[in-house]
Amino acid sequence: MAEIRIEKKKPIWPWVVAVVIITALLYFIFLRDNEVQSESNVEIENSTSVR
Repeated sequence: MAEIRIEKKKPIWPWVVAVVIITALLYFIFLRDNEVQSESNVEIENSTSVR
């Protein structure tokens, strides 16, 4: 009889977790940059309107 080789499937969940983590990091990096810029604009607008 011929020998049938059965290969175990490699788990895909580590790749899914890695993609989710990388996506979350990129999202927070860009979100944080936008928040800092908008807060600076608000401070400038408030300081000019008070004067």
